[in-house]
Amino acid sequence: MDSDQSEQERIHIRVEPQDFELGVEYERLRERSHTSGAIVVFTGLVRDFNACGALDGIVLEHYPAMTHKSLKGIAKRAMTLWNLEGVTIVHRVGELHNHDQIVLVGVSATHRAAAFDGARYIMDYLKTEAPFWKKEVTSSGASEWVEAKESDQRARERW
Repeated sequence: MDSDQSEQERIHIRVEPQDFELGVEYERLRERSHTSGAIVVFTGLVRDFNACGALDGIVLEHYPAMTHKSLKGIAKRAMTLWNLEGVTIVHRVGELHNHDQIVLVGVSATHRAAAFDGARYIMDYLKTEAPFWKKEVTSSGASEWVEAKESDQRARERW
């Protein structure tokens, strides 16, 4: 097996409007993680509020080739830094409603510390580097494009 096939088997990325099933994604990662002693899975949800008040949802747009390349680069860096066995990133796009699942990051590693750190690293970089454009829709029907938060930038700087 060449190294490219190995990488393809170890990194699983999907960006799509459809919802995902947490249990299915976990089992897929577990099946690819033959020697791991830990799996960490994070699932992010659409919040129903922002700093200005109530929200009715969000709209996420992206450029597919650019997004996939960015997410793969983030996953590859995390795999190298923590010797991760597997990485799964599923990110939804399109119109999402309050409390919908928006992102899943799963990592497998020999030890739990590496799995936790790898998952946190991926999320911190995903929030600041991945090319998603987010529009929040308020309860009054108004909408506004938003940028990465300063707190997300600070979280990324720890790495």
